Amino acid sequence: MLNKTKSLYMAFAVLLLAILATALYMQTNNTEKAKSTRLGGDFTLMTSEGPVSLSDFPNKMKLVFFGYTHCPDICPLTLANVKVALKQLPDDVRSQVQTIFISVDPKRDTPEHLSQYVHFFDPSFIGATDTQKNIDKVVKQYGAFYRFVDMPDSSMGYSVDHSAQLYLMGKDNKIKEYLFHDSSSEEIAETLKKAITG
Repeated sequence: MLNKTKSLYMAFAVLLLAILATALYMQTNNTEKAKSTRLGGDFTLMTSEGPVSLSDFPNKMKLVFFGYTHCPDICPLTLANVKVALKQLPDDVRSQVQTIFISVDPKRDTPEHLSQYVHFFDPSFIGATDTQKNIDKVVKQYGAFYRFVDMPDSSMGYSVDHSAQLYLMGKDNKIKEYLFHDSSSEEIAETLKKAITG
């Protein structure tokens, strides 16, 4: 009787493990599918030099980040970490990366102001923005979000809550990896190096 009960428990455990393994596989598969099909892709926004698209850089990986220049912490930290990460890479690897910072605050972030802001971190960085309608289209396309928050007691007037993902886009303009505002420069550098050199 005990052996029969033990066998039943073993069979149940094996079945449970099989179900969990299948669920994990499907979740991973769905995540990869979402990266490659539902989210990301090419877009066109405005810079101080004119329109820019991911397809303008067919031989480069792209780092894409949404934010705004008046951001007190997340945006400058992210851009600073990317700057340091790129310096850790060999020249031939670094030359295959283009960083694009997208402002969701076009009222204050003109293309000219954006250019000055991103060039403070690195002259190779691109600052892009557009009409709110076009920005919203790209934000939705990437599964990002933002919202304006009134600050009546501040000279800023308002701030912007926004998502903090750093999207690593492949040369095919599909999302390859997600990094975050608090990803260390070493983690960013290692992810870039692995994506480019294998």
